[in-house]
Amino acid sequence: MTASQGAASRTALNAERRAAELDTLAAGEHVDVLVIGGGITGAGIALDAATRGLRVALVEKHDLAFGTSRWSSKLVHGGLRYLATGNVGIARRSAVERGILMGRNAPHLVKAMPQLVPLLPSMNRASRALIRTGFLAGDGLRKLAGTSAATLPRSRRIDAARAVAMAPTVRTDGLEGGFLAYDGQLVDDARLVVAVARTAAQHGARILTRVSADHATEESVRLTDHRTGSSFDVRARVVINAAGVWAGQVDPTIRLRPSRGTHLVFDAAAFGNPTAALTIPIPGELNRFVFAMPEQLGRIYLGLTDEDAPGPIPDVPQATPAEISFLLDTVNTALATTLTPADVRGTYAGLRPLIDAGEGRTADLSREHAVVESPDGVLSVVGGKLTEYRYMAEDVLDRAVALRGLDAGECRTRNLPLVGAPANPVTTLRAQVELPGSLVARYGAEAHNVIAQATCARPVEPVADGIDVTRAEFEYAVTHEGAMTVDDILDRRTRIGLVTEDRERALAAATEVLARIG
Repeated sequence: MTASQGAASRTALNAERRAAELDTLAAGEHVDVLVIGGGITGAGIALDAATRGLRVALVEKHDLAFGTSRWSSKLVHGGLRYLATGNVGIARRSAVERGILMGRNAPHLVKAMPQLVPLLPSMNRASRALIRTGFLAGDGLRKLAGTSAATLPRSRRIDAARAVAMAPTVRTDGLEGGFLAYDGQLVDDARLVVAVARTAAQHGARILTRVSADHATEESVRLTDHRTGSSFDVRARVVINAAGVWAGQVDPTIRLRPSRGTHLVFDAAAFGNPTAALTIPIPGELNRFVFAMPEQLGRIYLGLTDEDAPGPIPDVPQATPAEISFLLDTVNTALATTLTPADVRGTYAGLRPLIDAGEGRTADLSREHAVVESPDGVLSVVGGKLTEYRYMAEDVLDRAVALRGLDAGECRTRNLPLVGAPANPVTTLRAQVELPGSLVARYGAEAHNVIAQATCARPVEPVADGIDVTRAEFEYAVTHEGAMTVDDILDRRTRIGLVTEDRERALAAATEVLARIG
């Protein structure tokens, strides 16, 4: 095995590695840090701990990015909304973390997204001034965070012709151009989770999906392997609850107030194949917008809502008819054509794990995170937002090191390239074929590995007509990204499953690769 192949194997998550690492834990191996939850926060904690030299295991009862982490708007926000509400701290941190992701951690997964606010007759002078002032403040945040205008261009006003060119279905009667600003956009949020988890594995963390955690205390957890049914106890110097909206199931003293954010999925053609995210102010709101965002697989995601979601936490939240109507009604105020429910190809909804602050709208609740310790000694990190996952991980690890006296180095994640980033040493193999652009967009510098290591026939062939996901990507999901089921492949390693018809057409290819490899 060459050095590069050895580096690649250290990042590979698959059934064989999972079984071996579970056997080691069941045999009595202790860990320094045991993380409960395989979303972006849990994966970030595992990476931070592993790169500090700690022995780490992460357990997730379902799959990586199973919960809220795959249901976001796919944005790496610069914090402008929080600046508008006077929360300067979270606004500045968001801008800093956005810059870290775009410039160092994951430049292959986070790109600049143009956001176009059309200047229509319905927008009064005060609203225009407020939006323009906000965009200028966003430029200031970008500069304060040290992110260059080459990475995120400055905001500006554009004329009507340019606005129509970027968003072809925008209403043109009375259009006076638009305000154009830029924010960070993820190729996919679930792919970020997988990249962070695999980078944690690269540095020695054990990433164990389909393993539930019960009876968590300050220094032990009962683990159950859902594939075999076997259970055993693991000792740890610190147990960290990063279960997101399910955190209260690990620590019943935690009180969260889930908020549902819903998105609709369209064909890009329904919006004229735009190159900018059409950004429409919500009537009656000062700092909330609906976004129609160009996404991978030729889709537009339209979102999002912010609604109370009381009651039991579902595994897969559902969009409500009222939310679908609200999003359609809002976006139609800015379109020359009218979108109807018949144009909607799919929907998705996620639950924000907001800290319960009592009364008030969920839209007005703080997005700050908190680190709390349960009566049983479990550390929990709750609240927060995807953009700040790295900062949240650093915060809870610093607390754990101080409380438990762990022998750990300083946090290294600020300058650490993830798997797929050009500076990560895994990305050294070369495929002997031309790579599809869509593959490179999803895998970055690792795209060559996906093809070069494929054993399937016709590796660069699409999994189905009209879907720009290759057969090699399905195989790589199983051999390197921990996918164990058809759902893992279609709904999280790729986002084919967001459109039912696409899911049905790609099902045979996913089933075939699992039968051959899984």
